[in-house]
Amino acid sequence: MSFTVLIPARMASSRLPDKPLADIAGLPMVVRVAQRVAQVGAVQVVVATDHPRIAQACEQHDVRALMTRADHLSGSDRLAEACQALGLPNDSIVVNVQGDEPLIDPDLVSACATLLAQRPDCAVATAAHPILNADELNNPNVVKVALDAQQRALYFSRAPIPWWRDGSQAGQAHLSPHQHTLRHIGLYAYRVGTLKQFPTWPAAPLELSESLEQLRFMWQGERIAVHVTTSAPAAGVDTFEDLERVRTAFA
Repeated sequence: MSFTVLIPARMASSRLPDKPLADIAGLPMVVRVAQRVAQVGAVQVVVATDHPRIAQACEQHDVRALMTRADHLSGSDRLAEACQALGLPNDSIVVNVQGDEPLIDPDLVSACATLLAQRPDCAVATAAHPILNADELNNPNVVKVALDAQQRALYFSRAPIPWWRDGSQAGQAHLSPHQHTLRHIGLYAYRVGTLKQFPTWPAAPLELSESLEQLRFMWQGERIAVHVTTSAPAAGVDTFEDLERVRTAFA
């Protein structure tokens, strides 16, 4: 099986300015991400960016970078442009790894790509892990996913799903003993042909309501396979505190 890893990286971050270029043990964060996913055996690893400073930093450290438009509304739109620029065939697979995940598990990247290759009934593959406490279930910043019997996504939501009716009191959701409650991990593998279609589809009502772009694929009838891992991956970098944690890990 062969696949390409694409790393979208843009400069606009309100909580952590110039985040892709943040220094981690002597290298920019986006370079650390590219070096880490290079371990998965992809055909190529390419950073798709909208800023020349990011492209320059990548080139200085022998990481391939591709300039894309600055007006993309989502990461999937940026990846679709990158697929066109790279001339990737429609039946090939790309894996989207965020540029703020310097501690991403290479095995998880490989697992998503492998799952999609094994599931011709699906156009996208992603990952999830069990939620172990009710606080995460009730947190709208934690995206939940419910699956069918074939490990395909039924729905993604910021709301507590599934809602355990008999265990819920005073409007507070509790973990159901009947099935795993799963937290979505923002890692995706796509079939290139489907990804190229994404920018041509209007934003779906469910997508706009939940602010979750993966719901656009499901709205269009595309199926998403889900790899369930037993433990949570290392968190990405959103704040200065996250950056300090990652710096400590590399030190």
